[in-house]
Amino acid sequence: MNALYTILLLLASNIFMTLAWYGHLKLQQTGFFTNATPLIFVILLSWGIAFFEYCLQVPANRIGFAGNGGPFTLMQLKVIQEVITLLVFVVFSMVAFHVQLRWNHLLAAACLVAAVYFVFGFN
Repeated sequence: MNALYTILLLLASNIFMTLAWYGHLKLQQTGFFTNATPLIFVILLSWGIAFFEYCLQVPANRIGFAGNGGPFTLMQLKVIQEVITLLVFVVFSMVAFHVQLRWNHLLAAACLVAAVYFVFGFN
């Protein structure tokens, strides 16, 4: 169960992270922000969203880390987190910004699958 909890927490964490890092760009497109909006306001808003990312990321790593009795090595945790980050970003960019997936994006995804194989396959 620790593996499932870790992955679910990482997924939720990365949703908040993506919103904190890129959500303000969408809000600017919708007119919520303008170029005249003070940057410090946008930064503080992003930090406020990122707070929830950390509230989920830290427990995910503690639960999932083999040194704390979890199922994953440090390298495995990092690769899982990166794969989840990119998957969440792809969905976000397709939904919020209407980005079209191209062949090079799919090739990059295949490289991520290979990274997961290599980090899990040779313990």
